[in-house]
Amino acid sequence: MKTKSLPFFSVVIPVLNEERHIGTVLASLIVQLQDMDAEILVMDGGSSDATRAIVADVAATNAMVRWIDNPGRTQSAACNLAAETLAPQSRILLRVDAHAAYPRDFVFQVIDALRTTGATSVVVPMRTVGIGAQQRAIAAAQNSRLGNGGSSHRRIGESRFVDHGHHAAFDLDFFRSVGGYDRNFTHNEDGEFDVRGLRAGGRVWLCSEAVIDYFPRESLSALRRQYVRHGRGRARTTRKHGLRLKARQALPLLLLPVTAIGLLTPVVPWVGIPGGIYLCSSFLWGTVAAIKQRDPALLLMGPAAVVMHLSWAIGFLDGWLRARPGRPMPAQRALDDTQQAEANR
Repeated sequence: MKTKSLPFFSVVIPVLNEERHIGTVLASLIVQLQDMDAEILVMDGGSSDATRAIVADVAATNAMVRWIDNPGRTQSAACNLAAETLAPQSRILLRVDAHAAYPRDFVFQVIDALRTTGATSVVVPMRTVGIGAQQRAIAAAQNSRLGNGGSSHRRIGESRFVDHGHHAAFDLDFFRSVGGYDRNFTHNEDGEFDVRGLRAGGRVWLCSEAVIDYFPRESLSALRRQYVRHGRGRARTTRKHGLRLKARQALPLLLLPVTAIGLLTPVVPWVGIPGGIYLCSSFLWGTVAAIKQRDPALLLMGPAAVVMHLSWAIGFLDGWLRARPGRPMPAQRALDDTQQAEANR
């Protein structure tokens, strides 16, 4: 790889209580950056675990690693603060999430794509990977069309221009010109940014050569909380910019009342048929996957998908009703450490 020709760039890692993953992520990045002019900024939202100590140990032996406190706590605040404090010679901002694993050539691939395609930002496909039984089922649901609805950055296909994806790299001047992320967003800050970026003349390139592995929630209760927040974030983006939902986003909003009406089945038996078909279809999908992959854990894939659909719909409706058209979007309430750790993943 001709890394010497790459411009100076900054890798930004928003963290909060990521002791389980931060050491591995830093090690994988440092190996990739050995022949590159770069810095790594670990933006901490107030970790109370061993995250800070782990980063300090790495920084003691590697000058490119810097620790910066992030009073805003969220990912959006972390990236915005980094854009203000990174090295003056930096021209590219890479966003790396600690709750994921990155391929060996990730850094080179996304920077090369940014420079050669004329894009203002690069996004990458995201493949979820589970370890325990429940996490494997959640990962399978998120990887499947049942769970993701065919979202472009959830599928591994050919590289191309898209309207949204999992953020990986930005042209720093463009990122700053559109005001960075909206600090009021704890979720869907990436989707909201892409709307503004495209309207400002930006172009988003999906780099399918740089697939990352993401570690999902390990329980259905944590998954439910995450998707409620995802739904709220999407509702705020939709209202702020007057967007129309795509079919895959609107479908959960139809499934929610259909499933809820099914609770009246003891009184009016026939009303539960549509909801019953949806639930049975989801469970059947998981059963087929479990048989094909010979993994009994995937029997839980159906329930995971149902939790994702209905939680997202509940969050979207809640976010939509709370938002006031024509007025600035209110900041979401502060999150406690546990909730914020989840928001940063």
